[in-house]
Amino acid sequence: MQIARIETFLIPPRWLFVRVETDTGIVGWGEPVVEGRAETVRTAVEQLSELLIGQDPLRIQDHWQVMTKGSFYRGGPILSSAVSGLDQALWDIAGKSAGLPVHQLLGGPVRDRIRVYGWIGGDEPNEVADAISARLEQGLTAVKMNASGRMERMSTLRDLDGVVARVTAAREVLGDTGDVGVDFHGRIGLADARRLMPALEPLRPMFVEEPVIPENSHLIGRIADMTSIPIATGERLYSRQEFLPVLQSGIAIAQPDLSHAGGISETHRIASLAEVYDVQLAPHCPLGPIALAASLQIGFAVPNFFIQEHSIGIHYNEDGEVLDYVADTSDFDFSTGFIERLTKPGLGIDIDETAVRDADKRGHAWRGPIWRHEDGSFAEW
Repeated sequence: MQIARIETFLIPPRWLFVRVETDTGIVGWGEPVVEGRAETVRTAVEQLSELLIGQDPLRIQDHWQVMTKGSFYRGGPILSSAVSGLDQALWDIAGKSAGLPVHQLLGGPVRDRIRVYGWIGGDEPNEVADAISARLEQGLTAVKMNASGRMERMSTLRDLDGVVARVTAAREVLGDTGDVGVDFHGRIGLADARRLMPALEPLRPMFVEEPVIPENSHLIGRIADMTSIPIATGERLYSRQEFLPVLQSGIAIAQPDLSHAGGISETHRIASLAEVYDVQLAPHCPLGPIALAASLQIGFAVPNFFIQEHSIGIHYNEDGEVLDYVADTSDFDFSTGFIERLTKPGLGIDIDETAVRDADKRGHAWRGPIWRHEDGSFAEW
């Protein structure tokens, strides 16, 4: 069996899919994308495809090594995301060739269902309660929210109180049985973390995510040491080497993204490394159905898996939804707050190829927002 053709599809609302076809007719799907840089990653996939055409698709680890280390310049989100999607597709092919879901190829299942959480926004405080109630009606028992809108680097008292008010509103709706993850997107920094963590502790968030930007990951240990709240990070880290310092710093939850952090191959290794540090895995996944399926395959196979993010019904998915591109939407049923173990071969889902090709004709040019503070200075996120 050889790889015969590789195609990419620019899929609304902001995704990129890759289709890898073999000469035997087996097709694998992957999701290689950097949100806001899909076209750039598409070019990287096309260049990496030169290394794969005509090769045996089942030599997954060899291909991963060649794609990630075959050039003098390595790493970064663009290359790593291109590799991630191709790696997902190769694992999809391997599973379909063997007639087994990917988690069986990774050693077999360690659980039969995975708890999932959904995103509710949170930028607008008065919308928190209604948004969480809607998610609870869908069956979810856990949500994640923005802790704030844009923040000053040294926040005002009003900003700090606003964070606490948002999480308080969430806790009032969730009661003692539901969970809320609080995502800062690196917006606060060390000084504001010192002020906020004590105020949030009585509200018992499931975790606080990215309290500092990834470039300042050397500070995250100081935040972990100052609070009983589990600290989570990792959506903007792309390899075991980048995860090692934050694992050593005392985080509780690692959040590699299956479409950024080297795909199934590298995320499986990150999970093993995290286990050494008693850290749980909760893959980042605000993306499409292929990334979600790949994340779930990891979740069924690794013992230190905690919870899975999904973007089904997320508020910013416009002109395209996760379930628009799968043939059987029941594969992702989460009406009990869990997704049951995927048992179909490969990634465990069937992509609606007609819908994908039609969507690619529309394409997209999604870009992330550029924010500025009230004084006109650039605001990080």
